[in-house]
Amino acid sequence: QALWLGQHLKQIGTQFDRNYLLQKEGYMSEFYLVRHGQASFGKDNYDQLSDLGYEQALWLGQHLKQIGTQFDRVVMGSMLRHRQTAQNICEGLQLDIAFDVHEGLNEYDFSALAQAYMVQCPHELPKDGEKVNRQEYYRLLKKALKLWSNDELHGDIPERFGEFKQRVADALGFIQSAPTGGRTLVVSSGGPIAMSMYHILNLSHEEMIQLNLQVKNTSFSQFFYNPKSIQLNSFNSTAHLESQEHLHGITYS
Repeated sequence: QALWLGQHLKQIGTQFDRNYLLQKEGYMSEFYLVRHGQASFGKDNYDQLSDLGYEQALWLGQHLKQIGTQFDRVVMGSMLRHRQTAQNICEGLQLDIAFDVHEGLNEYDFSALAQAYMVQCPHELPKDGEKVNRQEYYRLLKKALKLWSNDELHGDIPERFGEFKQRVADALGFIQSAPTGGRTLVVSSGGPIAMSMYHILNLSHEEMIQLNLQVKNTSFSQFFYNPKSIQLNSFNSTAHLESQEHLHGITYS
């Protein structure tokens, strides 16, 4: 019995020493923050991956498996396009794992913001009979986001900018709650990804908005973290889409 106790205490002591060394060396966990695949812009239901969106997510999973990157945890928003993206990434990874859901990773209601802006600033609308194309829509959305971030957008808005900012901060805290040393896959949308950058890099509202409109579908950003801090390693990578056969998969909506 005494021998067993000694062996047990030695085993515990060795583990404590290992943890101490890891902390002393600044060892950190990591997470990959991925934007969903191409959704259904211009359709009745945007919250649905297009055929290309499914492919983008599958290609990302295959790429990550090829370079030896696997995950201990998957966290996603509650939107359908998040789940569809996570499922296809995991299919490419050949990873069978349960998903954690955090609604702080959901996109803001960009349609409601754009609509409120057009009501507030009708002079910005196209002339009678002209349709709002994709480029024009995002120009108007950018202006709406600027007003929203300054609490100057009025009307029927489902969420204030400060509320959006806080729920993304809560989501980052949830990600950081993972056990030390693991790797987490996080699937979200362009807005929360840009807001994550806002928190981590202490960006201005304007810089956050600029990043928001640059995040590509199924791009991944890599971060190292511990319970107290998060450090950016890379942003908006689309290595899985940069071969000649996949270049058409670089999309933004």
